Parts: sequence; structure tokens; C-alpha cells
Amino acid sequence: MSELDVNLPSTRQIQGSIKDKIQVSIKLLTGDVFVGRIIWQDPDCIFFCDTTDRKTLIYRRAISHIQYP
Repeated sequence: MSELDVNLPSTRQIQGSIKDKIQVSIKLLTGDVFVGRIIWQDPDCIFFCDTTDRKTLIYRRAISHIQYP
């Protein structure tokens, strides 16, 4: 498993949204959309909590994009 590269702008953007508890929208390659907050990230996954408090582990390779307000 590779380490999370904190020098990448994308990693810093996600870390900022975690720290500031910003609501985001994550769209998967399947077309599914999740709205809520990112709780943590690692090199392979993002742990997500939606607006109904449902928690989901999302593999990075399944993400199409993350949209910020």
C-alpha cells in the first residue's frame, strides 16, 4: 500500500474539507451520488458520512469526481 501524498493539491483539498467539516458531493463512476462529509481518507479509500448519518467506505478508484459547494 502506498502512502498518502500530502504534497498533492487534491489531498490537501480533501484534508481541508475534513478539517472544516465541509459538505461535499461525491459522484461514483456508476453514477451514484453521495452528499455529506468526508470523515477520513487513506491512499485507497475515503470514509464518508451522508446527511442521514449513514457511513460508507468508498474506494478512490470508484470515484468520478468530488464537488464542493
